[in-house]
Amino acid sequence: MSRSANDPGRAGPPVRFAVVGNPENRRAALFADAARAAGLPAPRIVPWERVLRSGGAEFAADETVRLDSPGENPEVDRLLRGSQDPTRVEGSALWYTRFIQASRGLRGGVRLDDTDELAVLFDKRHCHAALAAADVPVPWSPTSGPDAAPVAGWDDVRAAMRDHRMPRLFVKLAHGSSASGVLAVESSGRGRIRATTSVELTPDGRLFNSLKVRRYERERDIAAIVDALAPDGLHLERWLPKASQRGRAADLRVVVVAGRATHAVVRTSNGPLTNLHLGGSRGDLDAVRDGVEAAGGRWADVLAVCERAAACFPRTLCVGVDLLPAVGWRRFAVGEVNAFGDLLPRLTGLAGSGAEGLDTYAAQIAAVLRRAHPSTGTGHQGNEHHQRNEHHQRHQHRTGTTHVSA
Repeated sequence: MSRSANDPGRAGPPVRFAVVGNPENRRAALFADAARAAGLPAPRIVPWERVLRSGGAEFAADETVRLDSPGENPEVDRLLRGSQDPTRVEGSALWYTRFIQASRGLRGGVRLDDTDELAVLFDKRHCHAALAAADVPVPWSPTSGPDAAPVAGWDDVRAAMRDHRMPRLFVKLAHGSSASGVLAVESSGRGRIRATTSVELTPDGRLFNSLKVRRYERERDIAAIVDALAPDGLHLERWLPKASQRGRAADLRVVVVAGRATHAVVRTSNGPLTNLHLGGSRGDLDAVRDGVEAAGGRWADVLAVCERAAACFPRTLCVGVDLLPAVGWRRFAVGEVNAFGDLLPRLTGLAGSGAEGLDTYAAQIAAVLRRAHPSTGTGHQGNEHHQRNEHHQRHQHRTGTTHVSA
């Protein structure tokens, strides 16, 4: 009979989780389900609302502390963003400041993330610079790093398009998430311009998040959106032509847990925004593997790109990497690294990842248990992972390290 995770026969102290999250949210429920399935007690939930109102929270020395997304709670959003309407796009800079302050107010426990790394992960300009400094392939950007000139508005975007020969680019909120405030901008030689975005611009100039993807073709509308977003901070990136699957643009979300790529999902769309909540569809992962191999690449090297991106944040247990495949499936670039990119319900681990049969939450719990009890049940997986990491280090420049230009 197998032992439970907290069986006194196991070496080391028992593991107790505490989760800073929104108690009513499905993320908290999914993690609690995974903890119970591992034989652990239900995690102690510390509501984000309480943390924000009190300026922090205390944890016992033997508690393992997980931070979950503060999203999808109107009151928490109001406390972070300062707006009564959670559908408004504006306010992401204040959200960022208050979120990082609240994270720094968490005291005690064993953290599964690091506040300094969160500060980078939630600033696309700094995250891009960290990836580029580690030779992780990323789209070229004129706003990468702390020394880049800020984007004051649409005139600066137009100048960047002209000066850097970027007829197609992405304009992103520096502190945005879930495609909020993202515009895919493209111009033609005849001066025509179009922006694809989930932002709804009202006649009085207010901006709202929407599940409907819109296309704006009047430059004054695009300028109005960008000018309204600019005070919150903007990040610009060259738009890389992506590979397609069944005639639809495709990219991947790859979850990396404890340094290893464990889960992957293909996202496809008829437009440039592939986010599933904006109408994107899950694609065929086997077809992606076949495409990579047909192009002369190795699937392991593709996953290695994501693992190298995650390695830029060594004190964060889990990240979700958005991987952009170039046309032809030969090269890949990292679009973003997401601190809360593990919400992929019912998706089980990749073959050979050590997370087979586990969802993203169960994989994280298993990683924590391996750290807590390193002598129990990890020999084969640990050796396999070591060998795979050695392979990645030897061949890290074989695939995915060359910048993919538009």
